[in-house]
Amino acid sequence: MTFEIEKSDEQWREELSSDRYAVLRKAATEAPFSGSLLHVDADGVFSCGACHQVLFTSAQKFDSGCGWPSFDACEPGTIVERVDTSLFRERTEILCSQCSGHLGHVFNDGPTQSGLRYCVNSLAIDFDKTN
Repeated sequence: MTFEIEKSDEQWREELSSDRYAVLRKAATEAPFSGSLLHVDADGVFSCGACHQVLFTSAQKFDSGCGWPSFDACEPGTIVERVDTSLFRERTEILCSQCSGHLGHVFNDGPTQSGLRYCVNSLAIDFDKTN
């Protein structure tokens, strides 16, 4: 896969905090129920913590009870999926389509009509409140 924004590992280390680097560039996962954006219910947009591409809106967010911010859809063309077998089972990893930042995973157990649950690390995204 090729991405619009390609940077060296050293460049990402300089631009991101160590926690964000671990999640966005090394696919780490923050502890459940620890993320700062888990309970954000205000109107706004959620963007990639590395490149600032808008990924989700507050209208797409829901409380799944899983411990991470969850969304039932993403903005068109903003997410790339790939197979992840890192925990000895197959999951679908989600990446920012612009910079390849690791966001989390998507599952087919969402409660809305889409049937999807994008499970996203708070450290991977920023929230911008709309006025």
